[in-house]
Amino acid sequence: MNAALELFAERGFHGTSVAEIADRAQVGAGTIYRYFEDKEVLVNALYQHWKREMRAYVRTDLHMEAPPRQLFHDLWNRMITFSRRHTQVVKFLEFHHHAPYLDDRSRDLCDRIHEDFKGFLEQCRVQQITKEAPPEVLLAVLNGAYMGVEKARMNGEIEATPETDALAEEICWEALRR
Repeated sequence: MNAALELFAERGFHGTSVAEIADRAQVGAGTIYRYFEDKEVLVNALYQHWKREMRAYVRTDLHMEAPPRQLFHDLWNRMITFSRRHTQVVKFLEFHHHAPYLDDRSRDLCDRIHEDFKGFLEQCRVQQITKEAPPEVLLAVLNGAYMGVEKARMNGEIEATPETDALAEEICWEALRR
């Protein structure tokens, strides 16, 4: 699984063969086929595993009763912390997010995660904290800002410091709020 993660994050699904994964994992290709019917089953298993891990990291012990601004702060920081600890995972998840080879289980899991965020954003909209926009639009802005910051960090375009992290969070919050 680690070898597949590395290669899928580096080269994508179509740029990675089962033979290359086996070579990186130092096993025979037959060993991979013993556990996974094909490369699509493997990428979906990996995608689902890491989506569940990220969701658990962000949600565990999250104080949902906190004021919305504090909750946004906590969510943002947890997403950033997960990303910094698992850079390759975030690259992999982003690379494969809307891929046609993701199965229904992968898409359903992604939808459930988005529902978590959309629920929070809809509550903020109803309380007139965020702009009057559908939660899908607000989520797209939030996700775009998060991924934009993390991609810039991964590419060395911005330095990851507490100050830049706080600034990015504040800019995103200001983009969402009324």
